[in-house]
Amino acid sequence: MAGQIVVGVDGSNPATAALEWAADDARRRGATLKIVHVREPWAHEYPFHAVEGFAQSYSEFCEGVLAAAAASAREIAPGLEVTTELAEGTVVETLRAASAGADALVVGSRGMGGFSGLILGSVGLGLAGHAEVPVVVVRKPHREEYHEVVVGFDGSPHSEAALEFAFEEARARRGRVHAVYAWEMPAFSPFAVGYGTALQEIYDNEVRAARLRLAPWRDKHPDVPLVESAVCGHPAPALADASLVADLVVVGSRGLGGVRGALIGSVSHAVLHRAHCPVAVVGPRDGENLP
Repeated sequence: MAGQIVVGVDGSNPATAALEWAADDARRRGATLKIVHVREPWAHEYPFHAVEGFAQSYSEFCEGVLAAAAASAREIAPGLEVTTELAEGTVVETLRAASAGADALVVGSRGMGGFSGLILGSVGLGLAGHAEVPVVVVRKPHREEYHEVVVGFDGSPHSEAALEFAFEEARARRGRVHAVYAWEMPAFSPFAVGYGTALQEIYDNEVRAARLRLAPWRDKHPDVPLVESAVCGHPAPALADASLVADLVVVGSRGLGGVRGALIGSVSHAVLHRAHCPVAVVGPRDGENLP
């Protein structure tokens, strides 16, 4: 593998966790790491003081954030090629531009301007589904390794792109892919005859359909173990439960039930809020040939 991982930093704890994740991911992939700090153009108009209480200019703070992040990344992954960029503009648009052509963009779940207790900040939500590359949102350091990447799959182009990214991540981790195929049971009249038989037939058909849809992926990636779970229920809680023993959850930015024109679907949004590990949101890549 090769390429580049881009991470946005701002000195916050979630951004530090994102940096650690990105440095590890770049090391595993044999990629370079690009660290970006966005200086908002209006921020220098207001007085800024460091946490320690010493007066400090906004420019000095920004440069310090980048220097500390680069030093930390090199400590996490000795020998990793690290570059930094101090960019100016709005955070979401600037990070989108800085990540063009990268393998992934990594951000913390909340930044320094986030509200206490908020799980997902405006930057993570603004980038997920909007960037041209997979966006990984990291809430906190993820110390234990499970060697498993969970991915939501429903047969849509977005979920197929998510599967491709999941296989890349699992291969780099020398782990396996756990594909979760979830559907909701149609409503039946309580007076319907053969209700139990009909439910079993639907379940069997859905399991069979999932296996058939995933078969080409087994052939395409024979070196990466693939396990599947067929779940009758809403995908979000199923993926959240699976995330308890996963290193990463990957979801498509929209699924088959997505609203046309929406850049991030309800399932992706729910998983970003409920997962117990980092979440990658992936949209179809232009010109990508999927099975």
